[in-house]
Amino acid sequence: MKSRRAQFIVGAGLAAILLLVVLHGVDWTALKASLRSARPLPLLAVVLVTVAAYWLRAIRWGSLLAPLARVGQVDTFSATMVGFASSLIVPRSGELLRPWLISRRHPIATSAGFATIVIERLIDLIAVLALFGLYLFVLPRPAAQVHSAVMDAVTVGGGIAAVIALGLLAFLLALHSSAERVVASVERLLAQAPRWLAEPLGKLLRSFSDGLAVLRAPAAHLALIGLQSIALWLVTALGFQLTQIAFSIDLPFQTTFLLITFLVVGESIPTPGLVGGFHAFYALALAEVFGVDRTTAVAASIAAHALTNLPVLLLGLAFLGREGLSFERLNLASQASSTPPN
Repeated sequence: MKSRRAQFIVGAGLAAILLLVVLHGVDWTALKASLRSARPLPLLAVVLVTVAAYWLRAIRWGSLLAPLARVGQVDTFSATMVGFASSLIVPRSGELLRPWLISRRHPIATSAGFATIVIERLIDLIAVLALFGLYLFVLPRPAAQVHSAVMDAVTVGGGIAAVIALGLLAFLLALHSSAERVVASVERLLAQAPRWLAEPLGKLLRSFSDGLAVLRAPAAHLALIGLQSIALWLVTALGFQLTQIAFSIDLPFQTTFLLITFLVVGESIPTPGLVGGFHAFYALALAEVFGVDRTTAVAASIAAHALTNLPVLLLGLAFLGREGLSFERLNLASQASSTPPN
């Protein structure tokens, strides 16, 4: 409990620092004017597109779970919204909460369900890197892009992330294809540990490997997951393009591919509600890479953050009753450090 409280305090402090950096030197009068002048219809569309993106995410998760059990889309959508809402309260808590919620209704071990979350994150990383590669090497560069050290750093970081993603994919494939060998190796490493520790860890690893069954699914099923991922990220990009339209930022659609790459970095900073990191990297991409007026870039970051996260929080809270949870129990569940609630 204390470690979670300390984590929240550190995260909140980091968010405050990032917001101070983002807002430093911004003309508040101009910022308010920019927010007031935003076109309401595109902003409303951002909310609808955000919900559609999470619906697609739930559909894809159902496909990842399919080799383990048939899970209805209402169940996956409900667990997805509650899980992501929880992560807005305590960063990363939803990654354990989501498979736990599914395990209560379906014969899927939580550890096996968590393996599908790992695969989901890996697919997302690969999809973002693919969009980044399309922007860099295939699609025409927008005239507004300016050369900057920021862009050079992101390019290097993208290459490193690609190597890590491929390495993790190779490990997961090896774990699934040679689960017994990998588990045996782990058990040998744990031979010196107490039996009460070694046996549960071995069982946990075996159960986790069961969740990787989708890696051996038929090619048609894997292609379906690939198409779902493409649709998910194009819809996500559409949401950011609509935000740009709302603020009269004249940039072509493919610039959202680069913006998403920046936001993946910003959202990896563990702050409550993604506050600070989202704003900093959103404004950084628009102002430093595309030369957008900084005040307008900050205003767009505020609107994009609110319109892509508040619907998640509200829908997550709305689904609490369906999941048999109260806000208090959700808060307790989100504070679990190593295992989901039971």
